[in-house]
Amino acid sequence: MNIEKISKKLGWLSPAMAATVETVLRRIPAVRKKMETEYAEVLKTLEQHLKPYKGKEPSYPLLPEEGLSKEAVLDTLKRLAEKEKPKWQKGLVSGAVYHGDPEYDNFLAEAYRIYVQSNPLHADVWPGLNKMEAEIISITAHLLGAGDSKEPIVGAVTSGGTESILLAIKTYRDKARREKGITQPEVVLPVTAHAAFDKAAHYFGLRLVKIPVDKNSVPDLRAYRRAFSSNTVAAVGSAPNFPHGTIDPIEDMARIARRKGVGFHTDACLGAFILPFARELGAPVPPFHFEVPGVTSMSADTHKYGYASKGTSVVLYRGEELRRYQYFTATEWPGGLYFSPTMAGSRPGGLIAACWAALIAQGQKGYRHAAAAILETTRKIREAVQEIHDLRLIGESLFIITFGAAREDFNIYRVMDAMAQKGWSLNGLHRPPCLHFTVTLRHTQPGVADKFVEDLRTSVREVKEMPQAADGLAPVYGMAASLPFRGMVDDLLRGYMDVMYKV
Repeated sequence: MNIEKISKKLGWLSPAMAATVETVLRRIPAVRKKMETEYAEVLKTLEQHLKPYKGKEPSYPLLPEEGLSKEAVLDTLKRLAEKEKPKWQKGLVSGAVYHGDPEYDNFLAEAYRIYVQSNPLHADVWPGLNKMEAEIISITAHLLGAGDSKEPIVGAVTSGGTESILLAIKTYRDKARREKGITQPEVVLPVTAHAAFDKAAHYFGLRLVKIPVDKNSVPDLRAYRRAFSSNTVAAVGSAPNFPHGTIDPIEDMARIARRKGVGFHTDACLGAFILPFARELGAPVPPFHFEVPGVTSMSADTHKYGYASKGTSVVLYRGEELRRYQYFTATEWPGGLYFSPTMAGSRPGGLIAACWAALIAQGQKGYRHAAAAILETTRKIREAVQEIHDLRLIGESLFIITFGAAREDFNIYRVMDAMAQKGWSLNGLHRPPCLHFTVTLRHTQPGVADKFVEDLRTSVREVKEMPQAADGLAPVYGMAASLPFRGMVDDLLRGYMDVMYKV
């Protein structure tokens, strides 16, 4: 950095301001060096957390000359799974496992086994998969307001919420490019929308126009209205958002988008299979799906509160014409005519079979019963957290509990570490610094909610008595939140992924 050159360009500032800027610039190398040292320590800490089996379990960086016996392979898998099972099975993990009953898991595994060799790419070979996929889409659509729509609600089964979101954004981009000639597409959405929209923008060359939310995670509708431009191809709302569990004002947001002539996507990856039943049970669930005229697409995860195996989601559209922009076709390939409705070509038919099995086995009664148990457990925990004076609840949610510190000098990430010492796995969030806990059926087991509250109170007390600590993940989250060079945060995340792939 040539400070002298930069200093010459500061003539438009007052002498005092120019001197201050120059002082800051001269300090940057020292600050950066300090941060790089901390960065190296953080990666070392991350490796300890991510690689607990290193040196304790056999490692296979190369293909063995002679394969192990099937029994030996299965024994290894069982041993690792048994080590990992207690935490999630006892309900100590936020989200992640939404059902988890052993008998139910065996049922899904058997459904997968029956179709383990299948691939929906070959619809003529496995027409049963085509039947099941169509029924998964129809069931999800009717759960989400298809009966209130004058147009058919159609869709596709995807590999998860991220793919559902990617496909929806690609669909709006391609539609706007063909029908309006838009080459610099923009999407309007709250800052609390899922990071998958950032991924979609990165992959497909869109610009995200993000609007702020208030302290209760409610989007600023005036800022939202102003954010639309001639390049806007879609707008987004969440039901609920992942960080704080708050349902965006979908009805108002979709109405504005409709008046602007823009499609509106409701991301209901988390809420699709619990909010309709929560409403039936009398919970205050505002309009969020295709009952709202301006909603033109949705994402809905079957592998969350739909209780299907991991790796399935549904993306829905209002009308077949819109869905066609999702499809990919190749008409001139020497390998023949090729088409694919989603990102992947080959897909695991076993997951579609297991997803179909989950929906049919649960039925409305099963989902309603599960929703009632989750809502009651969440209410109990929220009320208890509200009574802890050092914590502040963020947002209004039916099944996510998000809380931060009630004062600035209280390190909420230290609470996360203290809870981890007691076996809990909470999600650490930024902007503002807070923690969240997604309540699932695992947490409705007797005694789990009481243990959570008791351990949280104890953890808060421990942090107050000993506010500083160098171990755990608190320094990692603290560093990521406070780094002045956001490029270093980006590099930290890439370093994290590098560590994941180390043998």
